[in-house]
Amino acid sequence: MADLAEPEISLPVSGLSHKSEGAPSTDGEAILTPDTPSTPPLNSSPGEHDPNTPTLDVTTPKSPAVLSRNSSFSGSISSTLHDEWDVFPPLDRLTVLDLLDNFALPQQLEKLQRGIHARTEKMRKSGEALKEKSAIARERMVDEWRKRVPTAEEQLERYKKRMRVNVDKLGKRWNDTKVITLREKVAFIFGVMNIFISGYLIGAFPEWFHIWYTVQILYFMPIRFYRYHKQGYHYFLADLCYFVNFLLLLSLWVFPGSKRLFTAVYCLAYGNNAIAIIMWRNSLVFHSLDKVTSLFIHIMPCATLHCIVHLLDPAEQRKRFPSIWTIKTSPPGSPTAYANVISMLAWSTIPYAIWQLAYYFFITVRRRDKIAAGRPTSFTWLRKSYSKNWLGKAILNLPDSLQEPAFMLIQYTYAVLTMLPCPLWFYYRWLSAVFLMGVFTWSVYNGSTYYIDVFGKRFQKELEAMKAEVAKWQHSPDGMVHSPTLTPHAGAQEEENKRLGEPTKNNNNSDSNDSSGSSTSSLDNIPLLTEEKSELPASATATATGAEVDGGAKDVARARRPGAELFGAGAAPS
Repeated sequence: MADLAEPEISLPVSGLSHKSEGAPSTDGEAILTPDTPSTPPLNSSPGEHDPNTPTLDVTTPKSPAVLSRNSSFSGSISSTLHDEWDVFPPLDRLTVLDLLDNFALPQQLEKLQRGIHARTEKMRKSGEALKEKSAIARERMVDEWRKRVPTAEEQLERYKKRMRVNVDKLGKRWNDTKVITLREKVAFIFGVMNIFISGYLIGAFPEWFHIWYTVQILYFMPIRFYRYHKQGYHYFLADLCYFVNFLLLLSLWVFPGSKRLFTAVYCLAYGNNAIAIIMWRNSLVFHSLDKVTSLFIHIMPCATLHCIVHLLDPAEQRKRFPSIWTIKTSPPGSPTAYANVISMLAWSTIPYAIWQLAYYFFITVRRRDKIAAGRPTSFTWLRKSYSKNWLGKAILNLPDSLQEPAFMLIQYTYAVLTMLPCPLWFYYRWLSAVFLMGVFTWSVYNGSTYYIDVFGKRFQKELEAMKAEVAKWQHSPDGMVHSPTLTPHAGAQEEENKRLGEPTKNNNNSDSNDSSGSSTSSLDNIPLLTEEKSELPASATATATGAEVDGGAKDVARARRPGAELFGAGAAPS
């Protein structure tokens, strides 16, 4: 029986630790160290034991390489093993529950689940707090937006005020006494009387016509200089047409016996000046002092020369203008016979060259910075007006340094071509009269185009804009013109109604009702317009209500020619 008794395992505490020499050992300092025992374990036979298998046994350290608690030992392997084994309790306190505690997986999972749940709950509360703050901020924003956006009544009042202003403007257009100023009335009277007096003097007293011309130029030129200098157009005052008028005054009053000066003036007046009425689109618009002045500068020198050359009595002509009488009575081939193509071109080229060089140096060169800044000249205006023409495209394709010389060469070529028929105008009275009637008729055509097309088109645009605004008002919901920047968003409005507990409006039904009854929502229902309706002309009221558009303007629009805008309105100062 004694042999069958369980072997007793004795674990002396004193053999589980090793200290430095001279240090006492205690029972609480025993540790479990891996070692290769000399005896096999209890559950194996002596022959089956593997010498490499670690076992729990009481060892006595024999060398410093053995694991111990000696603080003087700092080996890396010993420190690592010591940290790993230090988590276990001492063997004398080791129980089965300690072993089973490491296998309590459900408890660990439950602990992990509780941590996840707590974190999820925390995130949920944070999301709810953020959502609540967003709702409060949205409500504040909506309140501020409602304070700034005008109400429907304010928008209606504002629209009625704007409509009333437009109707007042339309009424002023119909009332001639408010549109035409006193200056335009005076200009219209002077323009009509100028044509009447000029025609009367040409037929009855041609010997007085040069005096009439001088009086008019002394009246028109100071006004032209003041107005052009005020508008920034004073560089146009250096053009050839003003230079020709200056030469004509010299020929009439200072040098009446100079045959060469008269020849140059006659060629330049009947050539460049007369054709400039077509090129510069001068128009006979009586109420416009500026257009009347431009036409006067170009056509009156020709009319004056026609009178003193063809309509003046020979005796009076010989006494008053001896140069003209000498040229007319000189036989062909004589030294004083200047009325031929070569002499006219030669003597007219000299003053033309003087003017061209002076214009280039004093205007183009010395005022280049101001011209580049936007100050208009005849060259810049012609370059812009004829930029789509083949000749304008040819000039613009040249380098910048060659554009101005090319323009001057073309301008001189144009002047020479216009002066070629001047001997015919000088010797034949009826050809000169027909030529003058032709260019004057062209200016009258330009004026009629200005009156019909420009005024009609301008007034038609105003009527169409007025009609479009009235139509926009009539076809909008509730008779209001809603601006996209001032109208609340549909979704935001519904959400606000739900928050306040108000029913949501059906916009589709309101739109359908407004579209079906748009004929009843007329402009006459606006109180402010109804009050002042009787003060406006009938045509203006009919136009404002959208019931009628001015038929006269439509007829004018239909009768307009396609290229009518080329004349009158687009004429540059000259």
